[in-house]
Amino acid sequence: MYHLTRKLFFCLLSSISIYLINTTTTTLAQPPFLHHYCENAANYTQTSTYQRNLNATLTALPTTNNGFGFYNLTTTQGNDTVNSVALCRGDISPDACRSCVNDSIVNLRQICPNQKEATGYYDNCLLRYSNKFILGSTRISLYHFRQNRQNSTDVDEFNGYLRPLLTKLRGEAAAGGPLQKFAMGNTTGPGFSTIYGLVQCSPDLSEIQCSDCLENIINRIVLYFNGKVGGRILVPMCNFRYETYRFFNQSARVIRPPPPPPPPPSTPPPTPSIPGATTPPGIKNNTTQITIIITVVVIALVVIFVASLCIFMRLRKKKRQTTPPLTHENGHTETTNISTAESLQYDFITVKAATNNFSDENELGRGGFGTVYKGMLGNGNRIAVKRLARGSDQGDIEFKNEVLLVAKLQHRNLVRLLGFSIEGSERLLIYEFMPNASLDQFIFDPTKRTIFDWEKRYNIIKGIAKGLLYLHEDSRLRIIHRDMKASNVLLDEHMTPKIADFGMARLFKTEETQGDTSRIAGTYGYMAPEYAMYGQFSVKSDVFSYGVLLLEMITGQKNQYFQIGESLEHLLSFAWKSWRDGTPTNIIDPALKVGSGSMHDIIRSIHIALLCVQENVIDRPTMATIVLMLNSFSITLRVPAEPAFFIRSNTSPEMPLLHEYSSRSRSSQYSMNEVSISDFIPR
Repeated sequence: MYHLTRKLFFCLLSSISIYLINTTTTTLAQPPFLHHYCENAANYTQTSTYQRNLNATLTALPTTNNGFGFYNLTTTQGNDTVNSVALCRGDISPDACRSCVNDSIVNLRQICPNQKEATGYYDNCLLRYSNKFILGSTRISLYHFRQNRQNSTDVDEFNGYLRPLLTKLRGEAAAGGPLQKFAMGNTTGPGFSTIYGLVQCSPDLSEIQCSDCLENIINRIVLYFNGKVGGRILVPMCNFRYETYRFFNQSARVIRPPPPPPPPPSTPPPTPSIPGATTPPGIKNNTTQITIIITVVVIALVVIFVASLCIFMRLRKKKRQTTPPLTHENGHTETTNISTAESLQYDFITVKAATNNFSDENELGRGGFGTVYKGMLGNGNRIAVKRLARGSDQGDIEFKNEVLLVAKLQHRNLVRLLGFSIEGSERLLIYEFMPNASLDQFIFDPTKRTIFDWEKRYNIIKGIAKGLLYLHEDSRLRIIHRDMKASNVLLDEHMTPKIADFGMARLFKTEETQGDTSRIAGTYGYMAPEYAMYGQFSVKSDVFSYGVLLLEMITGQKNQYFQIGESLEHLLSFAWKSWRDGTPTNIIDPALKVGSGSMHDIIRSIHIALLCVQENVIDRPTMATIVLMLNSFSITLRVPAEPAFFIRSNTSPEMPLLHEYSSRSRSSQYSMNEVSISDFIPR
């Protein structure tokens, strides 16, 4: 009897909740969303189990606030699971948050009456529910962006202030912890104006997931908001907004990681006292004299110590000057010198023992500046040791350059410098060990290339692009690698690419864009024409090298030639002629053609590579644009012109450009006259 009554009670409760939600949906007029999306791939029917689960989930969702505006609830009955998430903007009050979530629940049910998956965005919150698992998910199927119609007077100057602000806020939000990943701030923009920015992630994302999500959408500024004084991009797991007016509540509570506790104060132990003891006559005068003597002695010792310290610091400074600071190609110097990295110095004997006295069995490869060995330290950590060639005239310069440069860089797609060692004429660099060696050992090896499918190659292509973007735009100084090639990309155990070998890299201030050199260094075949012929280099020089590397990844052959049966042809020439003649599949590695469902993506990548190797520097895209093109298939690509170093043949009939790919690619939904736009990503 008890169980029957309990069952009837819950049925009655469920019926009442369905009635209340449906009644509210049809009778209350809610404010319109900024944007909403109803996924039509899966629908449910009225009175179905999914509808009952959805009603129960959305009824209880407002009670799940984590205290900082994040709600999530999952209801499972039978096979119809409902997952729901709501997230309020981090600067709004609890009452405004609760009201926004309630409005979202009513409005989204009305707009998407029978869809199993739906998303709605208000200015203050978002609501999402789905029959799929959504907590911690980073899959993006739709970008929604809104822009301020006003243009800045100087696009490059405005972006030069905006990008560092959003990068700083991205780091703060990602490190916010499991309760709130939110950051807001401002910076002084051009003409003493102020730029305000706000970024946020769903707190169920990890720090890395949050950072990657924000990096993905912030990189789209150059495509959708380039020159606009305000804009925002909304995706379910992260968002950002910037304006030239304050649009957020600056006094809102924002979680920050707690600072480390201060060290406990040191207090002298109490002087023991003897009950009933008295000071004998004459002792008081002696105590005063002793105190004076001790004070004088202490002062004298302090003076001697300070004088000795000053002499030591002067000698040390003089010694430091014997190792000149890192000089930039344009003449200004980097004030940090090698002594600042003393904490990274390894004992030479230790490194020598780890590599078994630099034995041939431990040799990993040879380069222009020395040999690389594998090794194992006494604690079991594996390392890679670069031993610079003793006879190189540039050995000391390259060594110092690489230590100073790589020690400052922190990015998942850059190799990590662990330390260095100096002993007489020996110069050693100690790196993290990469078990899969370098990229060239995979793409140019006939056996390994056959198991190197397109998914692996495409992830490496995107990783290298992200690493170069960090060097060009997100590091403290603008860094141009100047020797980007397959052998300078290392692969870890997960096949994650790591850009290595910064011996030829050059630093610039953020406002500088190019330089000149009288010493051409690098690898022919990867060099941009303006660098190889005139010594002029810029971030676009790295873009050219990246384009050559991208073609090598697609063809599986080295850039100097392309083997066609018994004949050889220059890679760039053959790639361009194949593209021009409408036969781009001729250059694709046969290993990628077998059972590949990604031919459209491969052809698009050839298109991107040809844009990178344009002869005119202005015609090459930036790395930020390349990252966007690799991650968004809705962007229409420009038609490439004839590449640099194109070797003409006697028979070169005029043929139409490739139309097969262009007809299949979808045009961008971006419009200069619209304020609110959405960018769909194919599944």
